[in-house]
Amino acid sequence: MQVDMKVEAREAVGKGVARTLRRQGKIPGVLYGQGECISLTIDPAEIRKVLRGESGSNTLLTLSIAKGGNEMKRTAMLRDYQLDPVTGAILHADLFEVAMDKPIRVRVPVSVTEGTPAGVAEGGILQHNMRELHIECLPRQIPAHILVDPTPLKINQGIHIKEVPAPPGVRILDDPDRMVVSVAAPISEAKLEALLTTTPAGETAAEPELIGKAKEEEVTEEAAVGGEKVAEKAGDKGGAKAGEKAGVKAGDKGGAKGAAAPAAEAKEDKKEGKEAKDTKGEKKK
Repeated sequence: MQVDMKVEAREAVGKGVARTLRRQGKIPGVLYGQGECISLTIDPAEIRKVLRGESGSNTLLTLSIAKGGNEMKRTAMLRDYQLDPVTGAILHADLFEVAMDKPIRVRVPVSVTEGTPAGVAEGGILQHNMRELHIECLPRQIPAHILVDPTPLKINQGIHIKEVPAPPGVRILDDPDRMVVSVAAPISEAKLEALLTTTPAGETAAEPELIGKAKEEEVTEEAAVGGEKVAEKAGDKGGAKAGEKAGVKAGDKGGAKGAAAPAAEAKEDKKEGKEAKDTKGEKKK
């Protein structure tokens, strides 16, 4: 598919210029050519028309580039574009020039023919293993899609890339042994539930981690550790105070005993002195 598009070349570049263009309803773009790059001013409606077309970004664009009163012709394709994440508006577009006599590599979608596959009629499920294929061909030979017919497929059968009929002039670059479409055997609800609930051999079902519970346990452990530390400090202080009290009491008792000992000795000395006087009196008589 080929579409005509009118664009304008521009000299000014930068974020300020891009914002000005968007306020005017235009978008900035760049054409990457054969040895040169041209800054462009593009109507975003033209890009939307290309994206909504049958070939999408693989559409050939015949560019009419207005520059200084002159007009240049180029053939290009849409390489990339940027969208506003909130509004979805197109913000920027990149184009690349192609030579019509040189093959290029692109990706094209896979389409399935109408009709019910034999395996699906038996209860199977049609699976699209690949949604697009990587191909090489001349620009004019790019197909809008590659058609695959899965109607003859039975259950557990499929179509590989090597079995896909490529259009004339098109070479498929993907692995030839890859499956494009297939019909899988149906799975009963009981079997599906068993597969989802069965734990592999040698493994035990892991208990789901409860964030709140983990936090509570961490807080409890921290509180317990803190309580032990406080108790240890309190015990050390209590022991020290008890030791001091015991020492004071022991000192008091020891001091009392020490003071009582000289008094007893003094009494004994007086008693001995009295007995000596009595003895002398008796001798005189």
